Amino acid sequence: MAMMWSSASATAVTTLPTRPIPGSYGPPLVGALKDRLDYFWFQGPETFFRSRMATHKSTVFRTNMPPTFPFFVGVDPRVVTVLDCTSFSALFDLEVVEKKNILIGDYMPSLSFTGDTRVVVYLDPSEPNHARVKSFCLELLKRGAKTWVSSFLSNLDVMLATIEQGIAKDGSAGFFGPLQKCIFAFLCKSIIGADPSLSPDVGENGFVMLDKWLALQLLPTLKVGAIPQPLEEILLHSFPLPFFLVSRDYRKLYEFVEKQGQEVVQRAETEHGLSKHDAINNILFVLGFNAFGGFSVFFPTLLTTVGRDKTGLREKLKDEVRRVMKGRGEKRPSFETVREMELVRSTVYEVLRLNPPVPLQYGRARTDFTLNSHDAAFKVQKGELLCGYQPLVMRDPAVFDDPETFAPERFMGSGKELLKYVFWSNGPETGTPTPANKQCAAKDYVVETACLLVAEIFNRYDEFVCADDAITVTKLERATERE
Repeated sequence: MAMMWSSASATAVTTLPTRPIPGSYGPPLVGALKDRLDYFWFQGPETFFRSRMATHKSTVFRTNMPPTFPFFVGVDPRVVTVLDCTSFSALFDLEVVEKKNILIGDYMPSLSFTGDTRVVVYLDPSEPNHARVKSFCLELLKRGAKTWVSSFLSNLDVMLATIEQGIAKDGSAGFFGPLQKCIFAFLCKSIIGADPSLSPDVGENGFVMLDKWLALQLLPTLKVGAIPQPLEEILLHSFPLPFFLVSRDYRKLYEFVEKQGQEVVQRAETEHGLSKHDAINNILFVLGFNAFGGFSVFFPTLLTTVGRDKTGLREKLKDEVRRVMKGRGEKRPSFETVREMELVRSTVYEVLRLNPPVPLQYGRARTDFTLNSHDAAFKVQKGELLCGYQPLVMRDPAVFDDPETFAPERFMGSGKELLKYVFWSNGPETGTPTPANKQCAAKDYVVETACLLVAEIFNRYDEFVCADDAITVTKLERATERE
């Protein structure tokens, strides 16, 4: 049974017992280094948080979060961790937390990565420029909605044809590369209004450019596992990675937006008061970090979760998709069509619950306030940094029944009430992105596009199977009969 959380407040009156925040930061340098090695090497992120939650018998505790020692100058690793739905909700209360420069904790990559512009994700809503840029981002999405579905489906056609050819030739086909090409091309068309093929270098390699650009910003905070320890610690987690390694790529992308996206850039200048330079850097961040980066993490998880399922989910999805399509007399799904597919939508929400594209959320205390968990209250001091690890928050056993289990029907029927605890978008799924908050501007587009992806696969194929140990499709059978 879901339980309501109470919002954190500087003046909240609570009947919960007040206790000191458990945990410590350890000795200077040594404590932070030990926590960093536990997080990346000896335990991994999930065990890191679970073990401390068990030790302190609390979902709220103090610890250090990487990056840290030795070469991250001016980065304070100390955080107050919040791991239940009640305490985590404080991160959305902008009366008590601020979001200035804390996308990935106290560490902020060099502004060179964003053309020396503090893009909207680093702005707090109290800053005058936030509403201006967020309004522009919301308008970008609204205008892009006209071509969003058609652009996505046409590029999905190319991706699926590539996978079919790979399976016919080799018996299986990796889909990550074709998927990223699909995502990049459709986002360029929908957000910028530009066809990337107009610039051969960007059209062919734009998604790789964005991958490198994203990696250099995020690697100091991510457990990678691609190279053995201690090399990963020495090479990836000990110092900020330099922008010059991708400076030429960023310049090419900047010039592509400047030339091919003239209409949206001009609109940013004339209607939202942004400079041309700031407009292009914000467009690139929305395109590359928020949209391309988010889809590149989420879609592979969604596809492999469905493609590896052994409970009969695929047959149920296929039945629902074809029943709705037949009822509407449509050959291709649309946003309106997938809104009638309750199981498809619930499956998407459940994947977002268990595997949110952005695992960590941060907020800095704007003032002294009382932070509530399910069973206790804690005093947070102004300036302290709160950190929530969403994969555990959204497995809160006080909110979700059998929280560790993938239950694709969880959000159907009365289960829709639980959507207020699905926080992947920097806010509850029942919330609405506005210029005054930090919720993901594309929240609804992400869900609708994910539903569109699942719907088109089962509209087109009788069977879709993924390998258990790789991002690979092993079986893709064309529908023998469209019901």
